[in-house]
Amino acid sequence: MKKYEAGNIRNVVLTGHGTVGKTSLNEAMLSNCKMTDRLGKIIEGNTVSDFREDEINRKISINLSLSYCEYKDTKINIIDTPGYADFAGEVMSGMKAAEAAIIVVDAVNGCDVGTEKVWKYATANKLPCIIFVNRMDKENASIDKVMATLSAKLESNFVPIQLPNGIAGSFKGVIDLLKMNDVPAEMKAQADEYHDKLAEAIASLDEKMIEEYLEGKELTNEEKINGLQLGMMEKKIIPVLFGSATNNIGVIQLLDFIVEYLPSPLKNPQIKPSDPVSLLIFKTHIEPHMGEIAYLKVYSGAVNTGLDLLNGNKRANERLGQISVVLGKNRKDVEGLVAGDIGAVVKLKNSATNDTLCDPKHEVTIEPIKFPHTLMDMAVFGKSKEETEKIGHSIHILMKEDPTLKYSLNPETHESILSGIGSLQLEVLSSRLKSRYGVTMELKKPKVPYRETIRAKVEVQGKHKKQSGGHGQYGDVWIKAEPIERSKGFEFVNKIVGGAIPKNYIPAVEKGVKETMDMGILAGYPVVDIRVILFDGSYHDVDSSDMAFKIAGSLAIHKAVEDARPYLLEPIMSAEIYTPEEYTGTIMGDLNSRRGRVLGMDKEGRDTVVKALVPLSEMHEYATSLRSSTHGSGTFNMKFDHYEELPAQLAVPLIETYKKNREEGKK
Repeated sequence: MKKYEAGNIRNVVLTGHGTVGKTSLNEAMLSNCKMTDRLGKIIEGNTVSDFREDEINRKISINLSLSYCEYKDTKINIIDTPGYADFAGEVMSGMKAAEAAIIVVDAVNGCDVGTEKVWKYATANKLPCIIFVNRMDKENASIDKVMATLSAKLESNFVPIQLPNGIAGSFKGVIDLLKMNDVPAEMKAQADEYHDKLAEAIASLDEKMIEEYLEGKELTNEEKINGLQLGMMEKKIIPVLFGSATNNIGVIQLLDFIVEYLPSPLKNPQIKPSDPVSLLIFKTHIEPHMGEIAYLKVYSGAVNTGLDLLNGNKRANERLGQISVVLGKNRKDVEGLVAGDIGAVVKLKNSATNDTLCDPKHEVTIEPIKFPHTLMDMAVFGKSKEETEKIGHSIHILMKEDPTLKYSLNPETHESILSGIGSLQLEVLSSRLKSRYGVTMELKKPKVPYRETIRAKVEVQGKHKKQSGGHGQYGDVWIKAEPIERSKGFEFVNKIVGGAIPKNYIPAVEKGVKETMDMGILAGYPVVDIRVILFDGSYHDVDSSDMAFKIAGSLAIHKAVEDARPYLLEPIMSAEIYTPEEYTGTIMGDLNSRRGRVLGMDKEGRDTVVKALVPLSEMHEYATSLRSSTHGSGTFNMKFDHYEELPAQLAVPLIETYKKNREEGKK
């Protein structure tokens, strides 16, 4: 393989709504560059980028994939990303490694919800974008609809740099409005009109240039290239190209545009070829029988096999194995990679996604990928304790591939919790656990961490007296219990005077009280926001012990809570829901049905932000519901805010179920 310097490299990410043809476009690009000997098809499961078993079976992209092609003395690294919202983390990773985004749009549907989302991601990553309108050969394809929806929903200056020659069944090619070569006579007038609009858009970026243009001076080819590049970098011009990936129309022209107009890594201020070596791992892929493969981008210097580097994130040394470039599931060994290039290395010992590796003598940290927050929690169960442990171990391995997954043990409910962005993501994970590791995972709604507390002040006795031959057991305590300010937890106050209870037994009383509170009294949930005052009691010189006073403390707090008008508390979440304005009414109505309280609304870009307080118990699978009610355009985040009283009609069933289970357990 030819050695390429940074100026002759292009890193592009293919992104867009689900099922718009990104993978098919990748296939066509590779085929035109003779990187493959056939045009792979998703339906046949033989594409370069969708090579994993679950992607072939589901016929969708799940992970980002790497490929590359060589075209006109330029190496083009192509990062193909999934279109479904559950796999947004893959898009984030892909954009981190690219210098430009090719947003693929369907010629029939126009700007979809997924288009809006990736547009936001690209804007956040400051990536110049181009639009490739795919499937121009399909019935009902509409340039007008595409352009109108792009301008309305993304609010930017979208400028066609090509003109389709025909549409739907008559679509046979594109006319280059920059070069205006080989324009059919019947389309000359239309092409001239669009060429003038394009030239004016480019000229308007510079005051002197627009003056000269309006005076009749034509733009030079250099002015067009520089102007278009500047317009893309500043998001003032978004070029629109047209084609059909499956029919291989417009793909060569796309490759030409990538080489001529999209920025090389040298345009990226983070890429510094002359600095000591540094690189970022932007994706980890686990391959059966091979192990972990780290996809990396070199930010400075150059890397080669056997290079010793420092992992600054983990303060660990790392030696690079064989460096390779990636074409789907295949890798080709290379001598090394220069700054700005993308490749892979196998079997790193201490490094993972988002880690920076650098020269040990010149330590740097590359800004990490900002992955989306988890939106859905599910409790994980196996068929046995051993199976559950194996599931946990396997999930931790797969989390290396997908950092948007989280796995933890809830210390209150004692459930293993798997968190992700959506149900499809968790479904895919479950399938991979079964196929790769032979374990079956059951997902259930997690328990809600309710609390118990009291309303009234009470004074009670807890007395434990037992005689069974020899030494008996004797512990006698009097306590006062009273509610304290919410979220203050638990206070234990010792007011014993005159030696009514020896000092050495006081800790045992507190322990008995605390352990019983932690286990729950009313419905099996921890008792909180309560002050317990130990003020009197009695003891026996022979029969008293730590255990006896611990039991006495337990009996006392149990009676105190029962007498002090106990009730349940539920966790309340602070939620922010982002939605287009037209769905605001639907969102607010849904929140009301979930016992939510809307606090207000703000504007953020085109979105309305609805702020609300909602019980956690009502937010299970809200991500799925929100996507459904907003046609995929809504998103949200939430965090714990406070506890408040659970309504009686919801508390009673919990209390009755707890009592029933206790009675059955005693039988």
